[in-house]
Amino acid sequence: MCNDEHAPHHAMGRRGLLVTGAAAALTLGSVSFANAAPSSGEDTKVVRGTLPTGSPDFVYLPVEVPRGVREIHVSYLYERPVMPAGTQGNALDIGIFDERGTELGGEGFRGWSGGARTEFFIRADDATPGYIPGPVRAGTWNIALGPYTVSPAGLTYEVTITLRYGAPGQTAKPVYPPERAKGRGRAWYRGDCHLHSWYSDGRRTPTEIAALARAAGLDFVNTSEHNTHAAHAHWADQAGDDLLILMGEEVTTRNGHLVALGTDPGTFIDWRYRARDNRFGHYAREIRRAGGLVVPAHPHATCIGCNWKFGFGEADAVEVWNGPFGPDDEVSLQAWDNTLVASVWSGKRWTPAMGSSDAHRHPDPIGTPQTVVLAEDLTREAILDGIRAGRSYVAESKAVSLSFSAAGGRGRHAGIGERLRVDADDPVTVRLEVAGAPDCSARIVTDQGVLHTAAIPASGVATVEWRTTASYAAYVRAEVRHAAVVPGLPGPLAAFTNPVFLGG
Repeated sequence: MCNDEHAPHHAMGRRGLLVTGAAAALTLGSVSFANAAPSSGEDTKVVRGTLPTGSPDFVYLPVEVPRGVREIHVSYLYERPVMPAGTQGNALDIGIFDERGTELGGEGFRGWSGGARTEFFIRADDATPGYIPGPVRAGTWNIALGPYTVSPAGLTYEVTITLRYGAPGQTAKPVYPPERAKGRGRAWYRGDCHLHSWYSDGRRTPTEIAALARAAGLDFVNTSEHNTHAAHAHWADQAGDDLLILMGEEVTTRNGHLVALGTDPGTFIDWRYRARDNRFGHYAREIRRAGGLVVPAHPHATCIGCNWKFGFGEADAVEVWNGPFGPDDEVSLQAWDNTLVASVWSGKRWTPAMGSSDAHRHPDPIGTPQTVVLAEDLTREAILDGIRAGRSYVAESKAVSLSFSAAGGRGRHAGIGERLRVDADDPVTVRLEVAGAPDCSARIVTDQGVLHTAAIPASGVATVEWRTTASYAAYVRAEVRHAAVVPGLPGPLAAFTNPVFLGG
């Protein structure tokens, strides 16, 4: 490691602020190594600097990498002063782009660990979880620093870059899980579409997650690491006839999080923009071009940067229940219900609801909640079709099962996510069958609100019927709730369905 007097020191003003139509970024002065790389050994340089409050979302530290590098290793640390209540402290994320550049959506992305790790390495045959193995080619690499929050005194950091020289290894061709599992034909399949492993900020391995998914009664999961697709090549061994594994990413912007659900293996979706940058529509289309669904996650979460600010015009579905049911989930559920009312009267497409665990580590339960999808088979295409169409309900565990439908005259019938086409004053019978929800209550919800409730006995099994017309209820959906925790407020959800629409 070089001595302090030789370590470059980068302050905010080293280069001008670069505003490129995406989130503002700062590029610091370059870190250079010897042009003539030795055949072996290593070389280390240290960069220190301070970022003030109001720093741009991304600070790029260029590193001039010579030929003959076998491995690049980066570690960093920063000051984390104790702050008084109500004042944000320091949080600094990190990642890296290779010699192909930092252009939005470009090919230069080589990994991101956010704030989950203090060091990482990349070489041809291996890389730290969250990073992409491959050759360390000569050129300008960029370490990406993301000052998530900055204290009033500023954020002082230190980045240590080590290049190790020698012959590169071989990069293995990635192997991905199959897009089909055995399945049961047209059936209801249970899945968890938002969870994390050690390939981002989780603590579980794919092996551990797959075992927990099977124990939770799941038929499919979607890998969704924060801002990286590095996990995609590490799930194939966990797939089987009984478990379909979909590929995805949690696109973690400063204005909300998005699950890219069921994309083509190896797809990377950029996250370096805010709502004001007018880039989200482009990347939503990129997700769909890669065969995936656009699913805003925990839209009313209270963590910094988690609240969804991009609107729902591009959403294929929305995650309204995230992990153990809490107040932000209740807000998300009610806000989603309001969009159903708007779609009825505007005639525009409605957005189906989902639920996922967002599990990161023990004791976070996998499959709490889980989305139960009516699909033609246990395949990537069929599962995504079912979610997109809203043929699904959300349950807190494998123990809870629902059947929900509406029937009119002349044998007309519609299930979850469908429309019962009847005249405005034709009688309609709504039927809910519940199993696995002891001592809960069932609720029938319409565009007017909750219009019918019924107690579910200790057996957990009940059949609830309610009669209405299309003129009285534009749609019907069902909720199963536990007993109230706060008097006057509804109890936590045990399950809920997407709607059945009534009328022409």
